[in-house]
Amino acid sequence: MSVDFSKCELLNYENLNRIVDEKSIDYLQAAPFPHIVIDDFLSSELVSALAEKFPRAQKKEGQGEHSASMDDGSPAQHNKVWQSQQSGLDLSLRRLCWELNSGTFLTLLEKLSGIQGLLPDPHLKGGGAHQILPGGFLKIHADFNKHPETLLDRRINLLIYFNDNWQDSYGGHLELWPEDMAACAQKILPIAGRCVIFSTSQTSYHGHPVPMSCPPDRTRKSLALYYYSLGEAGAEQQKPIGTVWQTTTG
Repeated sequence: MSVDFSKCELLNYENLNRIVDEKSIDYLQAAPFPHIVIDDFLSSELVSALAEKFPRAQKKEGQGEHSASMDDGSPAQHNKVWQSQQSGLDLSLRRLCWELNSGTFLTLLEKLSGIQGLLPDPHLKGGGAHQILPGGFLKIHADFNKHPETLLDRRINLLIYFNDNWQDSYGGHLELWPEDMAACAQKILPIAGRCVIFSTSQTSYHGHPVPMSCPPDRTRKSLALYYYSLGEAGAEQQKPIGTVWQTTTG
């Protein structure tokens, strides 16, 4: 699909501001931790065009385009590959990252979450273009709590999905789990144009632990961006910790 990225508006701020005005309270009260699911975050035409621009989904040992610089997260992230270096992304995907890291979008995120002083990560540490290959999974986990270089406190995750005609039977649902890990609280299908935003903490457990059963020519595509702030209540006592993986029983 041909889209002129130099002329099209990537985000509909009028619609997004309306959603934030209506849903900010729901965001804060959502279980098992603050989050929101926004469908049609991007237009269907834009999603289809951007999906075609994703790096070729091959593991590090492959010989395909971008494969030498893509990371492979096995075994906790089996069959997952990602490209965090913006130089490895198509200009259209980089432009979307720039928009999502802009002051205008940060103001919207602050209004939604109630977190002031949010800062973007132009280096996309741990973020960028993510893909899960057939049979892949992502164990339930809480993310690292501080930026590995700036030591800013991680506050918000944003995920956008690029999977046209994604069937429920394919799996790959984003699961949100409570602190006690008693049972999955939310299952979110990664359909095209859907955006999930959630507040991060040491117990904001999420992932998709069930291996995917999508067709062999499909991958689960998402764009991930993370947002930070300079300090939060009690954060000065927190030491940097890495990803905390959890075990599920079903």
